[in-house]
Amino acid sequence: MILFRYINIVYARKLRTNITKSEVLLWNYLKGKQVLGYDFLRQKPILDFIVDFYCSELNLAIEIDGESHYGNENKDEIRQKEIKKYGVSF
Repeated sequence: MILFRYINIVYARKLRTNITKSEVLLWNYLKGKQVLGYDFLRQKPILDFIVDFYCSELNLAIEIDGESHYGNENKDEIRQKEIKKYGVSF
């Protein structure tokens, strides 16, 4: 199990209400175990970060790099390296 900070749960809930169009399109495909029966979560806290989509069965995180990521490429790279230490694939 990968730990997370409680404050990230509150922030993740807020992010779920402000979903981007590209996230909506992908979520419509991922939700309800439509992808080979795998269960995906949206805006999942992992460690000190929040990933757009996560499947615990596959230990797979999916990030949609839209406008919110512009100029944050370095932070995104650090986040990805930290999360990968726990065996999560992107």
